[in-house]
Amino acid sequence: MKTFEELDLIEPLQRALAKENYHTPTPIQAQTIPAALDKRDVLGCAQTGTGKTAAFALPVLNRFGQQNRRAKPNRPYALVLAPTRELAIQIGQSFSTYGKNLKLRHALVYGGVNQNSQVQNMNRGAHILVATPGRLIDLMNQGHIKLDQLEVFILDEADRMLDMGFLPDLRRIIRELPRKRQSLFFSATIAPEVVELTKTLLHNPVRVNVTPKSRSVDKIEQRVVFVPKKGKQELLTGLLSSRKAGPAIVFTKTKRTANIVSERLNKAGLKSAAIHGNKSQNARQRALDAFRKQFVKVLVATDVAARGIDIEGVTHVINFDIPHEAEAYVHRIGRTGRAGAKGVAVSFCSPGDQSDLSAIERLIGQSIPVDDELSVALPRESRERSGRSSGKPGNRAQKNSNRKKRYSHSDNGPGNSSESSGGQKRSTKRRRRRNRTVKAADVKNSRRSNSADSTKSRSSTGANSSSKPSSHASVKASQSSKPKRRRRRNVSAGS
Repeated sequence: MKTFEELDLIEPLQRALAKENYHTPTPIQAQTIPAALDKRDVLGCAQTGTGKTAAFALPVLNRFGQQNRRAKPNRPYALVLAPTRELAIQIGQSFSTYGKNLKLRHALVYGGVNQNSQVQNMNRGAHILVATPGRLIDLMNQGHIKLDQLEVFILDEADRMLDMGFLPDLRRIIRELPRKRQSLFFSATIAPEVVELTKTLLHNPVRVNVTPKSRSVDKIEQRVVFVPKKGKQELLTGLLSSRKAGPAIVFTKTKRTANIVSERLNKAGLKSAAIHGNKSQNARQRALDAFRKQFVKVLVATDVAARGIDIEGVTHVINFDIPHEAEAYVHRIGRTGRAGAKGVAVSFCSPGDQSDLSAIERLIGQSIPVDDELSVALPRESRERSGRSSGKPGNRAQKNSNRKKRYSHSDNGPGNSSESSGGQKRSTKRRRRRNRTVKAADVKNSRRSNSADSTKSRSSTGANSSSKPSSHASVKASQSSKPKRRRRRNVSAGS
């Protein structure tokens, strides 16, 4: 299948696609849409940014657009579950774009905002409901949403939902679904937990697996910069101030770091906005809208935005903090290089992040080149310990050797000896704590040995005094000091 015109879609959808300049379907769309149009269950595995939303939105709109039924109050015909509010809003916008020539209504249900408007939309009736699990269950418990008339169930970003702890909510929702239905299941990875969930959700599904994770990042220019933690902010400001940098997304591990980074960028004259879980939904949406309209050049976000942000023109993704989960790295850098465009992903690696960086490289199946020009501030030992030089990874033997030298470094240059390398040991809290523990143990053992020697000496002295009472030195040594102390105390007491 080479064009959307070859798909068996109704004319209003074809007009909407033509107006959006959609001509050639992506691999996930080409393999999923025909099976979904035949009302088959689908298990799709593909990365974000590959066109999954259109892969399930077009068949749903085509199905209900042909029927031309009125929407029933509080009883949707199709349900799309998304893990985050941003992704739910994005999916809702896609339904509006593709279905603008159809008389179909869709509603959005997500947390972080007042539920009154959402309840009103459901009371009025909606053919398609896009929701996050938490708010959906709240409205179901209140009686505002009933799923007994549901015909199509779509689960998007299933692996992300499981990572966020939504499995109990998913099971609660699935129990309310009619047994006779069509289910479409999409996930970026097929973990064992995901496979177990599909067994209860899908019936004889069509399996579609495209764009493996190890090759999804090939078109993105990736670099790693070794930098101390205290030098990250200065390096970030310098990168974003360059002429080559366009709209950029900066990812941090914590919400507090996101706020601090955003404030410092604003002080440096770079307009930025922070987005994370502590922000209200209205604040998050305002930040996204300002970033889309380029009122703000930099968006600083936690992993809440790794999936769910589909903004064209993002030229740079900067990992201010390397993520603990290797999969999160792939989703982060997937915010750039979308729709065939070029993108740049830069990761700041500080001492202690090497293990996370190695896990990422194993996942993507390639070594991330080192930017030596920007890595000047990194301590030399950390770079050599990682087995890297000019972006070329060292062999396994070299890496094993570097692991053994974790707390020390040798320059290996001419004229340098082991004595010089001993003075270059890494000074960290862990090593200092270990040294203090060793010293404390040595002092304790020394006291024990001195106490034992003293006891042995007194016992041997006492034995000698009993055997040789004629010796003046022995008699003097045999006299105990305790009676003298008692006599002194008695004298003082008597006086």
